[in-house]
Amino acid sequence: MRISTGLLTAAALFLSVASGSAEDTMKLKIGTEGAYPPFNTLSSNGTLEGFDVDIANALCAQMKADCELVAQDWDGIIPALQAKKFDAIIASMSITEERKKQVAFTDKYYTTPLAVVALKDSGMTATDPAAMAGKSVGAQAGTTQSMYADDEYAKAGADVKSYPTQEEAVADLINGRLDAVISDKFVLTDWLKGEGKDCCKMIGDVTGTETEAGIAVRLGEDDLREKLNAALKAIVADGTYAKIQAKYFDFDIYGG
Repeated sequence: MRISTGLLTAAALFLSVASGSAEDTMKLKIGTEGAYPPFNTLSSNGTLEGFDVDIANALCAQMKADCELVAQDWDGIIPALQAKKFDAIIASMSITEERKKQVAFTDKYYTTPLAVVALKDSGMTATDPAAMAGKSVGAQAGTTQSMYADDEYAKAGADVKSYPTQEEAVADLINGRLDAVISDKFVLTDWLKGEGKDCCKMIGDVTGTETEAGIAVRLGEDDLREKLNAALKAIVADGTYAKIQAKYFDFDIYGG
């Protein structure tokens, strides 16, 4: 069988374009924790799910990127990013000045204060440091809530205990080994609707602790950071963000 030179040229051009398109597709690995419901958790079959995961998938779709989500323990999540085990962290990471020395953040993708939950019979009615004197307070290690508890509650006389995961902290609260847990208000609100509803109550917000959660990338990777920022603005503008938010919350978490 003979094929004309023209047909060969056209076929070669098609293959070149197709190959180039495949090679040009952005490929990203995204790290998240998998132990911080409703933002990120592992389902019974080991699949990552939650608000952070849905936001990650929406951003990847907006960027037309081929993405893989990776579960990583919280205390090693920044080192793993720096070691290039993944390209970005979408794991409800609060933007802090200390973390900015290690990673670069996108714009915020939600805003939250810290809050405190306690056993219903604890007698606790306030979240200020003076109210925590003599109380045992749990927090997830390496988080803004842990830093606040160490800086404020411990100095006021509280026994502050750190845990590898949020789930371990609230488990000790349920079992009576803690008087209270300090954490992200939205995480605690969700927990009180389920596992914590019979044992515990919301004491309230912790004044002055509102923080913004951002996506972390390696320092110097400004191109990826700006692509994520553009995608985030797009999913907020087109209503995708609002649809994802409505799956998990009946109130606004993005903030003004």
